Amino acid sequence: MQRLLLDTHALIWWFAESEKLKRYPYEAIANSENEIFVSAISGLEIAIKSSLGKLKVPNSLGALVEEAGFTHLPVTFFHGEQAGHLPVYHRDPFDRILVAQAQVEKLILITRDSQIMQYDVSIIEA
Repeated sequence: MQRLLLDTHALIWWFAESEKLKRYPYEAIANSENEIFVSAISGLEIAIKSSLGKLKVPNSLGALVEEAGFTHLPVTFFHGEQAGHLPVYHRDPFDRILVAQAQVEKLILITRDSQIMQYDVSIIEA
């Protein structure tokens, strides 16, 4: 069993059934033996991009996450602190929170972001 955290783009690709998501991460997400986490920070990032017209998503994305059997991962104060102490390989606060959450919660992060891959975090390339 693996415990996986989806980067925001991996989450979007999953629900869009996009061919951008490589076969191995797709199979890992689809494997019912794995526990899939979706961060609250991804909800915020998607909502902001949607309100700016950069992304079109259903209003019920949170319900879709639940229907898929994914686990909501709240952002804690400790996650925020850890993100603030990370080396500045990446300036995007959303991605820094995801890295911190993966480190703190001992999750494997599914991402294609090359800047994230510079951190000491387990990765499956999306």
